[in-house]
Amino acid sequence: MEITVRLEDPPSEGRLDWPGGSFRCVLGRGGIRSDKREGDGATPVGRFALRRVLWRPDRLERPETGLPASAIAPDDGWCDDSADPAYNRPVKRPYAASHEELWRDDHVYDVIVVMGHNDDPVVPGLGSAVFMHVARPDRAPTAGCVALPLPDLLRLLKDCAPGTVLTVADPAA
Repeated sequence: MEITVRLEDPPSEGRLDWPGGSFRCVLGRGGIRSDKREGDGATPVGRFALRRVLWRPDRLERPETGLPASAIAPDDGWCDDSADPAYNRPVKRPYAASHEELWRDDHVYDVIVVMGHNDDPVVPGLGSAVFMHVARPDRAPTAGCVALPLPDLLRLLKDCAPGTVLTVADPAA
């Protein structure tokens, strides 16, 4: 299955379309960029396999999806230090290098879809932890991810299976 994200106005708003529907989504505060770099806040242009789903088991049941899925734990993190060997990979906390906490107090990472961005191979500095996840209630821009309200994300995941690809369209094309 193919999912497509296109930029709308303002630059942190998008439209996500797939054969089963269409939803508004939230994008990075840096808009959409073809030259994604660590810390730029941009959602990267490209075609990304959806690798797997992570979720908070204390907040919801396993999402209904054909993608591989794993529950996260309080000590789960994701390395965002481009000088570290675990860059753009999951880590266990505490972890010495800079990393994101996956077990968050807000609900943004209650469901995380790991996108195949900068992972095969990992190139230091080209961006880490680019996920699809839950949007904030105020629809604030992300740090480069694609975010949907939880009901929309769960609906989309029902149609996802191995081989599902998310394409972020280049607004300049």
